[in-house]
Amino acid sequence: MGGTTKEAISLRPSYKNKPTTTKMKQIIAAVLQEKLENVPYQSERASQLTKEIADAVKLQLKSCDYPRCKYLVQVVIGEQRGEGVRMGCRCFWDAETDCYATETYTNDSLFCVATAFSVYLY
Repeated sequence: MGGTTKEAISLRPSYKNKPTTTKMKQIIAAVLQEKLENVPYQSERASQLTKEIADAVKLQLKSCDYPRCKYLVQVVIGEQRGEGVRMGCRCFWDAETDCYATETYTNDSLFCVATAFSVYLY
């Protein structure tokens, strides 16, 4: 095994080398604030805006440089009409290495829910 690093044979990340829900929530909240502050709801713009937000969140998460982590980001934008909305998901993962975070942003005309998943690749 000449030249094999400890990182290459490690099956689990150390505590310092894995994303936390707190850090992920901070990143999502900052992106939502930056992208949606003073933005009115426009149905024709919502699709593009969800992609921009998802890409920005994913880019920020990747910049944290956690080894062997992949990220999935889901963003939903809707018009603020005083009606409720329910969202759910199910995942099959390792609770010791994988995590997720959700943040919500609302203003007078729209709501946005962004969820990011971090999955450790073995």
